[in-house]
Amino acid sequence: MKIIILGAGQVGANIAEHLAREQNDITVVDNSTETLRELRDRLDIRVVNGHASHPDVLEQANIEDADLLIAVTANDEVNMVACQIAYSLYRTPTKIARIRAPVFGNYKEKLFRDEHSPVDVIISPEQLVSDYIFSLVENPGALQVLDFAEGAIRLVAVKAYHGGPLVGRELRFMRQHMPNVDTRVAAIYRRGQAIMPEGHTVVEVDDEVFFIAARSNIRAVMSEMRRSEKPYKRIMIAGGGNIGLRLAKKIESRYSIKIFELGSERCKELSEELDYSVILQGSASDQDLLLEENIEETDIFIAVTNDDEANIMASLLAKRLGAKKVMALINNPAYVDLIQGGEIDIAVSPQQATVGSLLSHVRSADMVNVHSLRRSAAEAIEVIAHGDANSSKVVGKTVEEVDLPEGASIGAILRQTEEGKEVLIAHDSTVIKNEDHVIVFLVDKRHTKHVEKLFQVGFSFF
Repeated sequence: MKIIILGAGQVGANIAEHLAREQNDITVVDNSTETLRELRDRLDIRVVNGHASHPDVLEQANIEDADLLIAVTANDEVNMVACQIAYSLYRTPTKIARIRAPVFGNYKEKLFRDEHSPVDVIISPEQLVSDYIFSLVENPGALQVLDFAEGAIRLVAVKAYHGGPLVGRELRFMRQHMPNVDTRVAAIYRRGQAIMPEGHTVVEVDDEVFFIAARSNIRAVMSEMRRSEKPYKRIMIAGGGNIGLRLAKKIESRYSIKIFELGSERCKELSEELDYSVILQGSASDQDLLLEENIEETDIFIAVTNDDEANIMASLLAKRLGAKKVMALINNPAYVDLIQGGEIDIAVSPQQATVGSLLSHVRSADMVNVHSLRRSAAEAIEVIAHGDANSSKVVGKTVEEVDLPEGASIGAILRQTEEGKEVLIAHDSTVIKNEDHVIVFLVDKRHTKHVEKLFQVGFSFF
């Protein structure tokens, strides 16, 4: 696929790196010569220096032949204008724009249409990250929480703790523990290595266990792997930027929230936007301030400033002063593996959330959701099965009969019936039907192309 990416900042650079690995033809446009040079030296891509919304610059990037335009500059208006030009002058098939300002989202249905501002897909990394953190807050003890099938199915990662009912026992005993709950363990990561689970696989302390279940059963399955954690009550947020504000808005009516923000003007804005949160002007790395605000009574400390080092240091200090759990936003992918699981309980990667939301628009099969896992080493995919036994490699077959690549497994299926939507946890004898939403887990994302081809319909279907 020929893809043009406008903007070589953190978001654009990470998207380019990810998509270039999948043998796409990538061109990046930016007005910083130095940034483009660094990116070109690191990746096998084309670069064009210039203003992202100027037609002559887009022509240098071969916009006439592009299948997809991804506008992720730091300026919402530039992204919107670039999509307008791509549509009006070149009829670019798919246009994705990064829109940061929440106010544009309020007019999404009326504004982002071909006759007005032709943007096919809107992405907001800040919104994606705040939603992701919200799901972790709602599920204490989870390392990752990912929604599929419009939230009906969830994939959750937890760390197995000593004392968990299933820890030290074979997975086949899970059904005995929970006879009324259907679930499937998709993968286990032990000391960084993936293990494809079998019935005789024994769960060990510190295993990172990925399981899939209906949303209503998540808490019950988590309790099998670790001690149940009480719901959070007191939350401190370091950083009152877009992510901190969005998160506080979502949770302030149900939790006790304190926000640390350095800028006085921003503090005023936060106090006007929020109804129940306490706004504190000061640094979250100020030990005296943390102690004064009773950090030792905090259930979770969440650092979401735009500075990785500040987030790491503030989280380490908060944990040392008594915060029960700490979470840090980390933009640099190299830092994530270094810090998660030690003093810092959870490291959140904006790139992982953003890239996952884009991949479903790049892949060739009918993919509804794509989530990057394990710092983008693994992947979970929601793909729709089409056709019949003659035209499809999956429809009409049992899960056991599907020719999945090594390290891939089908975890669950969402099926539309006359009675409504039905969640089916996949077993070897489960038969896949036309229009089923199938959740596939891959421990090695290099096999994604194989899965795409499996779900592509043969010509006899048309």
